[in-house]
Amino acid sequence: MNRNPNPRALRRLAAALALAAAAAALPGCAPLVVGGAVVGGALVAVDRRTSGAQLEDQAIELKGELRMREVLAGRGHVNVTSYNRLVLITGEVPTEADKATVERTVSGLDNVRSIVNELAVMGNSSVTSRSSDAIVSARAKAAFIDAKDLQASALKVVTERGVAHLMGRVTEKEAARAAEVVRGLPGVLKVVRVFEIITEAELARLQSGVTSRP
Repeated sequence: MNRNPNPRALRRLAAALALAAAAAALPGCAPLVVGGAVVGGALVAVDRRTSGAQLEDQAIELKGELRMREVLAGRGHVNVTSYNRLVLITGEVPTEADKATVERTVSGLDNVRSIVNELAVMGNSSVTSRSSDAIVSARAKAAFIDAKDLQASALKVVTERGVAHLMGRVTEKEAARAAEVVRGLPGVLKVVRVFEIITEAELARLQSGVTSRP
């Protein structure tokens, strides 16, 4: 059996790792986005959200980051990730009270429709841990690109301490497949599904260009 690496796969992984390195250099642990385009200075991902929902998600994340600085005053390490206005909160805070405060604050942001609070009550993760998480996310996105039965641009990965959180608007079949792909990757300790599940009929409408705001 030929075990030589696929050159195209290696190029995709290298590109994903480069994006991960850039993300790791920014404050916090930014989610990795692949398959987007720069429009007017902003990254607009080619995915299954409306353009309005994408802008709302971006606003939620930016406002969330600012509010975390205010309410935590330097305590903890918190990431706010929004996909179609479903918000995932990850990272670490020192107390249960801080965890509750973060969730309450995020729930008060404009356009948030639901929250998944995955914050851990513990000390902040190390720089090494966050770098490893960025590599895991890069591997996951590269694996999605290679998978013929998945639309990589419809999926988002947020990794914290080896736990890969998967987001996106997907069918149940796609959700199971994406989780299967990520579960077997090096460095993944656990997979958490934070998907918005749609029906096959809804997917067909999206793919035909007929979209509706949920």
